[in-house]
Amino acid sequence: MSDKKVAVVTGASSGIGAASARALAADGWHVVVGARRLERLEALAAEIGAEAYALDVTSDESVAEFVSHLDRVDLLVNNAGGAKGMEPLVDTSIDDWRWMYEVNALGTVRMIQALMPKLEAAPDKSGLIINMGSIAGWAPYAGGSGYNAAKHAVRVISRVLRLEEHDVRVTELDPGRVATEEFSLNRFGGDAERAAEVYKGEVNLVAEDIAEAVRWVASLPARTNIDTMTIKPRTQS
Repeated sequence: MSDKKVAVVTGASSGIGAASARALAADGWHVVVGARRLERLEALAAEIGAEAYALDVTSDESVAEFVSHLDRVDLLVNNAGGAKGMEPLVDTSIDDWRWMYEVNALGTVRMIQALMPKLEAAPDKSGLIINMGSIAGWAPYAGGSGYNAAKHAVRVISRVLRLEEHDVRVTELDPGRVATEEFSLNRFGGDAERAAEVYKGEVNLVAEDIAEAVRWVASLPARTNIDTMTIKPRTQS
Protein backbone atom coordinates (compact mmCIF):
# COMPACT_ATOMS: atom_id res chain seq x y z
CA MET A 1 0.00 0.00 0.00
CA SER A 2 3.00 2.31 0.68
CA ASP A 3 1.96 5.91 1.35
CA LYS A 4 -1.03 5.96 -0.96
CA LYS A 5 -4.18 7.59 0.32
CA VAL A 6 -6.86 5.04 1.19
CA ALA A 7 -10.43 5.18 -0.09
CA VAL A 8 -13.24 2.98 1.22
CA VAL A 9 -16.17 2.38 -1.14
CA THR A 10 -19.31 0.64 0.12
CA GLY A 11 -21.83 -1.10 -2.11
CA ALA A 12 -18.97 -1.68 -4.53
CA SER A 13 -19.99 -5.00 -6.09
CA SER A 14 -21.80 -3.33 -9.02
CA GLY A 15 -23.08 -0.08 -10.49
CA ILE A 16 -21.90 3.27 -9.16
CA GLY A 17 -19.87 1.68 -6.37
CA ALA A 18 -17.82 -0.53 -8.69
CA ALA A 19 -17.36 2.33 -11.17
CA SER A 20 -16.23 4.66 -8.37
CA ALA A 21 -13.71 2.11 -7.12
CA ARG A 22 -12.26 1.81 -10.64
CA ALA A 23 -12.07 5.59 -11.08
CA LEU A 24 -10.35 6.15 -7.74
CA ALA A 25 -7.85 3.34 -8.30
CA ALA A 26 -7.00 4.78 -11.72
CA ASP A 27 -6.43 8.14 -10.02
CA GLY A 28 -3.83 6.69 -7.65
CA TRP A 29 -5.85 5.77 -4.57
CA HIS A 30 -5.49 2.53 -2.69
CA VAL A 31 -9.09 1.34 -2.67
CA VAL A 32 -10.82 -0.90 -0.15
CA VAL A 33 -14.16 -2.19 -1.42
CA GLY A 34 -17.02 -3.60 0.64
CA ALA A 35 -20.35 -5.24 -0.20
CA ARG A 36 -22.28 -8.41 0.58
CA ARG A 37 -21.37 -10.24 -2.65
CA LEU A 38 -17.77 -11.15 -1.87
CA GLU A 39 -17.13 -13.10 -5.08
CA ARG A 40 -17.89 -10.03 -7.20
CA LEU A 41 -15.83 -7.82 -4.89
CA GLU A 42 -12.81 -10.07 -5.13
CA ALA A 43 -13.00 -10.04 -8.93
CA LEU A 44 -13.12 -6.24 -8.89
CA ALA A 45 -10.24 -6.05 -6.40
CA ALA A 46 -8.11 -8.31 -8.61
CA GLU A 47 -8.87 -6.09 -11.60
CA ILE A 48 -7.90 -2.78 -9.98
CA GLY A 49 -5.41 -3.79 -7.27
CA ALA A 50 -7.77 -3.17 -4.37
CA GLU A 51 -8.60 -4.92 -1.11
CA ALA A 52 -12.00 -6.58 -0.75
CA TYR A 53 -13.89 -7.48 2.43
CA ALA A 54 -17.46 -8.58 2.97
CA LEU A 55 -19.67 -5.77 4.26
CA ASP A 56 -23.33 -5.52 5.19
CA VAL A 57 -23.94 -1.93 6.28
CA THR A 58 -27.18 -2.95 8.04
CA SER A 59 -25.19 -5.06 10.53
CA ASP A 60 -23.17 -3.58 13.40
CA GLU A 61 -21.08 -6.76 13.54
CA SER A 62 -20.29 -6.72 9.81
CA VAL A 63 -19.27 -3.05 9.91
CA ALA A 64 -16.99 -3.68 12.91
CA GLU A 65 -15.36 -6.65 11.17
CA PHE A 66 -14.83 -4.64 7.98
CA VAL A 67 -13.27 -1.72 9.83
CA SER A 68 -10.93 -4.05 11.74
CA HIS A 69 -8.96 -4.53 8.50
CA LEU A 70 -8.24 -0.82 8.09
CA ASP A 71 -5.31 1.12 9.52
CA ARG A 72 -5.77 4.31 7.52
CA VAL A 73 -8.75 5.90 5.76
CA ASP A 74 -8.64 9.21 3.91
CA LEU A 75 -11.92 8.91 1.97
CA LEU A 76 -15.22 7.18 2.70
CA VAL A 77 -17.66 6.80 -0.20
CA ASN A 78 -21.00 5.85 1.35
CA ASN A 79 -22.53 4.34 -1.75
CA ALA A 80 -24.44 1.34 -0.36
CA GLY A 81 -28.16 1.90 -0.84
CA GLY A 82 -31.21 0.95 -2.82
CA ALA A 83 -34.96 1.12 -3.26
CA LYS A 84 -37.81 -1.35 -3.00
CA GLY A 85 -41.26 -0.99 -4.50
CA MET A 86 -43.22 1.71 -6.32
CA GLU A 87 -46.60 1.29 -4.62
CA PRO A 88 -48.68 4.22 -3.37
CA LEU A 89 -47.90 5.16 0.22
CA VAL A 90 -51.02 3.47 1.62
CA ASP A 91 -50.01 0.16 0.00
CA THR A 92 -46.30 0.17 0.78
CA SER A 93 -44.63 -2.55 2.80
CA ILE A 94 -43.31 -1.58 6.22
CA ASP A 95 -40.60 -4.20 5.74
CA ASP A 96 -39.51 -2.44 2.53
CA TRP A 97 -39.45 0.91 4.35
CA ARG A 98 -37.39 -0.65 7.14
CA TRP A 99 -34.87 -2.12 4.68
CA MET A 100 -34.52 1.15 2.75
CA TYR A 101 -33.96 3.13 5.94
CA GLU A 102 -31.48 0.58 7.27
CA VAL A 103 -29.31 0.44 4.16
CA ASN A 104 -29.53 4.07 2.96
CA ALA A 105 -29.66 6.02 6.21
CA LEU A 106 -28.51 3.88 9.12
CA GLY A 107 -25.89 2.16 6.99
CA THR A 108 -24.43 5.57 6.22
CA VAL A 109 -24.45 6.47 9.92
CA ARG A 110 -22.79 3.19 10.90
CA MET A 111 -19.93 3.69 8.47
CA ILE A 112 -19.40 7.31 9.51
CA GLN A 113 -19.34 6.42 13.20
CA ALA A 114 -16.97 3.51 12.64
CA LEU A 115 -14.50 5.41 10.45
CA MET A 116 -14.63 8.97 11.79
CA PRO A 117 -11.53 8.58 14.02
CA LYS A 118 -9.47 7.43 11.03
CA LEU A 119 -10.87 10.18 8.80
CA GLU A 120 -10.09 12.81 11.44
CA ALA A 121 -6.50 11.49 11.53
CA ALA A 122 -5.98 11.99 7.78
CA PRO A 123 -2.93 14.20 7.05
CA ASP A 124 -3.50 17.96 6.75
CA LYS A 125 -7.20 17.67 7.63
CA SER A 126 -7.81 16.08 4.22
CA GLY A 127 -10.36 13.48 5.38
CA LEU A 128 -13.42 13.35 3.12
CA ILE A 129 -16.83 11.67 3.25
CA ILE A 130 -18.89 11.40 0.07
CA ASN A 131 -22.49 10.42 0.78
CA MET A 132 -24.44 9.11 -2.18
CA GLY A 133 -27.76 10.89 -2.06
CA SER A 134 -30.31 11.21 -4.86
CA ILE A 135 -32.63 13.75 -6.37
CA ALA A 136 -35.21 11.59 -4.55
CA GLY A 137 -33.89 13.27 -1.41
CA TRP A 138 -34.96 16.67 -2.74
CA ALA A 139 -38.03 16.02 -4.88
CA PRO A 140 -40.66 13.50 -3.72
CA TYR A 141 -42.52 11.58 -6.42
CA ALA A 142 -45.57 9.31 -6.51
CA GLY A 143 -44.60 5.75 -5.65
CA GLY A 144 -41.33 6.80 -4.07
CA SER A 145 -42.38 7.50 -0.49
CA GLY A 146 -40.07 5.04 1.27
CA TYR A 147 -37.05 5.79 -0.90
CA ASN A 148 -37.77 9.53 -0.75
CA ALA A 149 -37.82 9.35 3.05
CA ALA A 150 -34.58 7.38 3.22
CA LYS A 151 -32.71 9.71 0.86
CA HIS A 152 -34.07 12.79 2.65
CA ALA A 153 -32.47 11.25 5.74
CA VAL A 154 -29.12 10.99 3.94
CA ARG A 155 -29.37 14.69 3.10
CA VAL A 156 -29.97 15.54 6.76
CA ILE A 157 -27.05 13.33 7.82
CA SER A 158 -24.76 15.22 5.46
CA ARG A 159 -26.01 18.65 6.59
CA VAL A 160 -25.74 17.90 10.31
CA LEU A 161 -22.29 16.35 9.96
CA ARG A 162 -21.04 19.58 8.36
CA LEU A 163 -22.50 21.64 11.22
CA GLU A 164 -20.81 19.47 13.84
CA GLU A 165 -17.35 20.40 12.51
CA HIS A 166 -15.18 17.30 12.65
CA ASP A 167 -12.48 18.78 10.41
CA VAL A 168 -13.61 16.22 7.87
CA ARG A 169 -15.05 17.40 4.58
CA VAL A 170 -18.54 16.16 3.63
CA THR A 171 -19.97 16.05 0.12
CA GLU A 172 -23.41 14.87 -0.94
CA LEU A 173 -23.76 13.67 -4.53
CA ASP A 174 -27.33 13.60 -5.84
CA PRO A 175 -27.69 11.65 -9.08
CA GLY A 176 -30.77 11.79 -11.23
CA ARG A 177 -31.73 8.96 -13.58
CA VAL A 178 -28.79 6.56 -13.83
CA ALA A 179 -29.23 3.41 -15.91
CA THR A 180 -27.95 0.83 -13.46
CA GLU A 181 -30.04 -2.27 -14.12
CA GLU A 182 -29.51 -3.84 -10.71
CA PHE A 183 -31.00 -0.84 -8.90
CA SER A 184 -34.30 -1.21 -10.74
CA LEU A 185 -34.20 -5.01 -10.63
CA ASN A 186 -33.97 -4.78 -6.85
CA ARG A 187 -36.74 -2.17 -6.71
CA PHE A 188 -39.11 -4.34 -8.76
CA GLY A 189 -38.29 -7.65 -7.08
CA GLY A 190 -36.29 -9.02 -10.02
CA ASP A 191 -38.84 -8.12 -12.72
CA ALA A 192 -36.48 -7.41 -15.63
CA GLU A 193 -39.21 -6.04 -17.89
CA ARG A 194 -40.35 -3.42 -15.38
CA ALA A 195 -36.72 -2.57 -14.59
CA ALA A 196 -35.90 -1.96 -18.25
CA GLU A 197 -39.02 0.16 -18.74
CA VAL A 198 -37.65 2.82 -16.35
CA TYR A 199 -34.90 3.72 -18.83
CA LYS A 200 -36.56 2.90 -22.15
CA GLY A 201 -36.64 5.81 -24.60
CA GLU A 202 -34.85 8.12 -22.15
CA VAL A 203 -31.49 9.83 -22.11
CA ASN A 204 -29.83 8.23 -19.09
CA LEU A 205 -26.65 8.68 -17.12
CA VAL A 206 -24.36 5.70 -16.61
CA ALA A 207 -22.48 4.66 -13.49
CA GLU A 208 -19.22 6.05 -14.84
CA ASP A 209 -20.70 9.56 -14.96
CA ILE A 210 -21.26 9.52 -11.20
CA ALA A 211 -17.91 7.82 -10.63
CA GLU A 212 -16.18 10.70 -12.40
CA ALA A 213 -17.86 13.10 -9.97
CA VAL A 214 -16.59 11.00 -7.06
CA ARG A 215 -13.08 11.00 -8.52
CA TRP A 216 -13.10 14.77 -9.12
CA VAL A 217 -14.39 15.67 -5.65
CA ALA A 218 -11.78 13.38 -4.10
CA SER A 219 -9.00 14.98 -6.16
CA LEU A 220 -9.51 18.49 -4.77
CA PRO A 221 -7.19 20.03 -2.16
CA ALA A 222 -8.07 19.84 1.53
CA ARG A 223 -9.07 23.52 1.60
CA THR A 224 -12.00 22.72 -0.72
CA ASN A 225 -15.38 21.23 0.22
CA ILE A 226 -17.99 20.53 -2.45
CA ASP A 227 -21.17 20.75 -0.42
CA THR A 228 -23.69 19.21 -2.82
CA MET A 229 -23.66 18.23 -6.47
CA THR A 230 -26.75 17.31 -8.48
CA ILE A 231 -26.10 15.36 -11.67
CA LYS A 232 -28.90 14.71 -14.16
CA PRO A 233 -29.15 13.57 -17.76
CA ARG A 234 -29.69 16.54 -20.03
CA THR A 235 -33.38 15.75 -20.61
CA GLN A 236 -34.33 15.37 -16.92
CA SER A 237 -35.86 18.53 -15.51
